[in-house]
Amino acid sequence: MSVSAYCMICSRKMSTSTPRVKRLWLWKDIWKMMKLSGAVILGGCVFITYEVVALNKAVTVDTQAVLQEKLKSYIYLNAAPFKEQETFGITYKVRKELHRAARRLLETSTKILQRPLDEQLSKLDVDPHECSLWLLLKRTRSADRDERLQAVQQLAENSHWHDYQYRTVAQASDHRTAIGLARTKDVDLRFFLPPPLLPAVDDSYSIEDKLRQLLASLPQSEVDQCVQYLTSLALRESSQSLAAQRGGLWCFGGNGLPYAQSLTSVPSEKVESCCVEALVQHSKVPSHCEKIVANGGLQLLQRVYQFRRNSQKIQRNIVRIIGNLALCTNVHSDIVQSGWISVLAELMKSSHIMQSSHAARALANLDRDVVQEKYKDGVYILHPQCRTGQAMKADVLFIHGLLGAAFKTWRQQDYVPVRDVAAESLKDDYTECWPKTWLAADCPNLRVLSVEYDSHLSDWRATCPAEKERKSLAYRSLELLRKLKAAGVGDRPIVWVAHSMGGLLVKQMLLDALKDPDMQSLIKNTQGIMFYSVPHHGTSIAEYSVTVKYLLFPSVEVKELSKDSPALNELNERFLCMAKERKFKILSFAETLPTSIGPMVKMHVVPVQSADLGIGDLIQVDVDHLNICKPQKKDSFLYKRSLQFIRDALESHINN
Repeated sequence: MSVSAYCMICSRKMSTSTPRVKRLWLWKDIWKMMKLSGAVILGGCVFITYEVVALNKAVTVDTQAVLQEKLKSYIYLNAAPFKEQETFGITYKVRKELHRAARRLLETSTKILQRPLDEQLSKLDVDPHECSLWLLLKRTRSADRDERLQAVQQLAENSHWHDYQYRTVAQASDHRTAIGLARTKDVDLRFFLPPPLLPAVDDSYSIEDKLRQLLASLPQSEVDQCVQYLTSLALRESSQSLAAQRGGLWCFGGNGLPYAQSLTSVPSEKVESCCVEALVQHSKVPSHCEKIVANGGLQLLQRVYQFRRNSQKIQRNIVRIIGNLALCTNVHSDIVQSGWISVLAELMKSSHIMQSSHAARALANLDRDVVQEKYKDGVYILHPQCRTGQAMKADVLFIHGLLGAAFKTWRQQDYVPVRDVAAESLKDDYTECWPKTWLAADCPNLRVLSVEYDSHLSDWRATCPAEKERKSLAYRSLELLRKLKAAGVGDRPIVWVAHSMGGLLVKQMLLDALKDPDMQSLIKNTQGIMFYSVPHHGTSIAEYSVTVKYLLFPSVEVKELSKDSPALNELNERFLCMAKERKFKILSFAETLPTSIGPMVKMHVVPVQSADLGIGDLIQVDVDHLNICKPQKKDSFLYKRSLQFIRDALESHINN
């Protein structure tokens, strides 16, 4: 075959095979593109899955509320549905998470493909606070205490959230977080879930019956005599009122309440009040606290609290019980779950000083993350009532006198209604407790405490027969020392402020502490004592009450105040020796005006000679015995001089 013929044959073969080769190359290109596209799609799916898992791990909070959130469109209680809460069956929260994942995928793809990200797509993640909420909730459960406290503070400071976001925090917060929020100043009440709905009331058993059953279930042996007495009194009142309702004829005599013989029943509110007072005494016994909770006491008290909204006394005693129960850490979770945190948080905002202070005590006893001290019944913290980052450098203790109380003794002097501008401005600025309002503002780094104890001028006002033995200065001194030690009094420098018989109690406590090795720090840290009309040498009111028996029946504590009483003289001499040796700073105020006792009688309760301790400064003030500890206004001499003494006594401690 010639060369030319061979070339012609080859050219024909090539011309017939070229389309087949091109088709082969095309399929290979398509296959390569499919593999590349599949890899991109698979990688995208893996990336999305990774982002969703990573996001879930970052913001997951181990709580039942979040689990329910994934299953429902919204679960926010007592809140209006958020606008556009659900779109095509997808919740707002889920949409936001998908938007974030999609945005991150697009951002990654732009880096690979080197293309700019669409401006509209870059705005998908519109609410940066949504993620921060869950991150803050996670931080509130951190093992680091400082991080927990900071997270709670940041939660409380948020004011830009929607209503449903506050409700989310309310449902996702643990007990520690809820308590911390409740003790934060000016906290939004939407952070707290309302108390759970209580079961319907059974017509066959009234609230009174349930209170009686709760009291009957508590131990009566090996408890204080007054606890036994008040419990039996409450149970007797309940049974007698039930009998009266059924038409029985009962006579209330002996130690019972003085109701005349009749067919009418005892008012249910009075019986409930009697039962609640008995529960107050039981709640002081640690072994009884868990029994009260186990027998449904928290839910029952919640029902009584809601039902008796018009009775401040019943509500105050109920919160007092909660504060006593809070001393037992084992029942903290029960207190939170029964809805008491929202009640206490609302009470903290009350304008009534007694209500808010009882709530502050209960929350302080619950807040074990910040508060190390325990405030037993009768010891109230006036400042700081909320969490604060400022360290307390010293303590100021206020102790009232006869017929006084932890709050009313230290109120501003009652204004006289006068139709002028000055009187109206005084009324607007009136404070029910100047140590809480004025002193806390002028000395924010001081812890201000107020102590309360039962004090009556007459035996007939005592509710417990055993109270006669407990009214002596010696008994009250030991009782208060135990409470003050639990409250951490003695760990910081101290200034004591006392009115009337409260000053004698302070002197007795310091002398008793001097003999107790465990209380030496209290003596060492006492820097000063301020006395408001304290009868260091007795008072004629004891003899006066004997003469006018229809007005005042002499009790143990009044007899101890008799002029030239041997016990009183011994107490004064022993205290003077200690005060001089320890170099206590002393300031005494003396009244110069007579005090009205009844509509027809006026007398000097504590003469100037009796108010003069013999050491320190003595200042006479033109007021009566009741108003000697009640300044007229913040710029009055009485308050300014008292403030100066506190600052001078603690100068080396509060200025460092």
